[in-house]
Amino acid sequence: MSEVRFGPGGVPDWLEPMVRFCSRCGGQLAFGPIAGEERDRLACPSCGFVFYVNPRLVVTTLPITDQGQVMLIRRGIDPGRGLWAQPGGFLEIDETVRDAAIRETQEETGLRVEPGAIVGLYSRVQAAVVIVAFEARIVGGTPEVTRESLETRPFAPDAIPWPEIAFETSVRALRDWVARVRPDVPLPDPSTIRRPSGA
Repeated sequence: MSEVRFGPGGVPDWLEPMVRFCSRCGGQLAFGPIAGEERDRLACPSCGFVFYVNPRLVVTTLPITDQGQVMLIRRGIDPGRGLWAQPGGFLEIDETVRDAAIRETQEETGLRVEPGAIVGLYSRVQAAVVIVAFEARIVGGTPEVTRESLETRPFAPDAIPWPEIAFETSVRALRDWVARVRPDVPLPDPSTIRRPSGA
């Protein structure tokens, strides 16, 4: 796992340029101790507003065919362009996690799904995200190339291309799913799979 680098504002260095000013009064935020808080926080010295930096929620599915195969996409965008992952994306403010799972899967694969059991909940501190992965039954649609995917195709539990999986959290979700549906299939150690920086 790569180290998270924190800048002087107490947030990951890639996020810091986006959280420099107070959203209430426009003053410059400062990082340090805050009365009543157990850890240093970003706050506005002018108006007292505390800016809590929380992770974003990513909702994904493992769409399962009638033959028990999992549909994966070959990513068409960075990070992980050209590598395989489950469909998913950020939860919008006006939708439930279930609705987001259905929407993101259809947007990225052309498939309509019915989310079922949660396979797992995974954190990726480097990207400031929490990922929920649903097992999902395919109920309609046709696999298609989309703006975010170069290809959508099924993989049997014993044929997942582990070295070509884009994200460490995708490897963990797929491992958890395979362990449940095919406990006889050998599973890779996620730390042995090398990925491009940022994935």
